[in-house]
Amino acid sequence: MIDPLTAIAVATKAFNTVKAMVAAGRDVEDTLGQIGAWYGACSDFNEAKKQAENPPLFKRLVARQSVEQEAMEIYAKEKKIKQQEKELRELLMYTYGPTGYTELVALRRKIKDQREKTIYAQERKRKALFWTTIQLGALGILVYTLYIIINLIIGMSNGNGI
Repeated sequence: MIDPLTAIAVATKAFNTVKAMVAAGRDVEDTLGQIGAWYGACSDFNEAKKQAENPPLFKRLVARQSVEQEAMEIYAKEKKIKQQEKELRELLMYTYGPTGYTELVALRRKIKDQREKTIYAQERKRKALFWTTIQLGALGILVYTLYIIINLIIGMSNGNGI
């Protein structure tokens, strides 16, 4: 899974490449690969945003950003993606007409659903397993520490001392 900052960087790079190719006189068909890369990066950003909205307990405790800072970063990046999407939509509608853009949106939804079911679901399971393991390890250390303390207290009360 790509973090949100990397996803935005990839999306911006793909978007700028599409604009440069079109400005250089290339056909939109030549830029479809870059447009696909842009949509993929946007999808990664949206998934990372979903995961950031519901972080695991341990990550919440050691967060390196304030809530306000994280919210402002996500807000700014969402606005940037919306602007880029608007420009790409206009480019595609100019080239293929409204029906072409509608077909693209339908295909995008289908691919997004497939990706959600496979890649992102696996990533969520992997992260959940990792954080569960961390939490169980911490719980195990806590239980062992309590066991040692209780044994010391019992030993002192029996007169064995330390």
